Amino acid sequence: MSARDEILASVRGALRNADRTEAPVPRGYRTVAPPNIVDLFAERVVDYRAALTRCTAAELPDAIRKALGPARKVLVPEGFPVKLDGVPDAADLDMFDAVVTTAALGIATTGTLVLDHGPGQGRRALSLVPDVHVCVLREDRIVPGVPQAVAALDPARPQTWVSGPSATSDIELTRVEGVHGPRTLHVIVVAD
Repeated sequence: MSARDEILASVRGALRNADRTEAPVPRGYRTVAPPNIVDLFAERVVDYRAALTRCTAAELPDAIRKALGPARKVLVPEGFPVKLDGVPDAADLDMFDAVVTTAALGIATTGTLVLDHGPGQGRRALSLVPDVHVCVLREDRIVPGVPQAVAALDPARPQTWVSGPSATSDIELTRVEGVHGPRTLHVIVVAD
């Protein structure tokens, strides 16, 4: 008998008389919703060092312009719901300072944006290459938690989950932003 066989025989022997009934896993977290998921989402977005603006639909064009700051070359993917004057659409991502997208939904408990790359979101690289990502999210697209987000998303669609600007602490535990994606994330939450 090999050492492996001896170890496995010992484990089987120890488990022979073990209680194998499984305790039920509580699932109450699936139904608990924070009192104001929009406020919680906003708080968590800021916790991740992203900028946040809350506005109405009428204020949205001005909020986008302000969020873009000095960016001169801005990419707006096809299907974006607001017309932004003087903003080109192109395929060469390296030439753009910023991108403006929508999101499929936001998760309140984590402050996460989920892009499923539908209209107004473009392909995945759009939200990763430009240095600034301005993401517009309607309040009615914010869900309480991850279980609700997973239930609301189409698993056949590609997804990008964004929690704050790109950051890493790989080297000497020093936080560096913009290594694997946008250095600046600005979330604009639009009131219903």
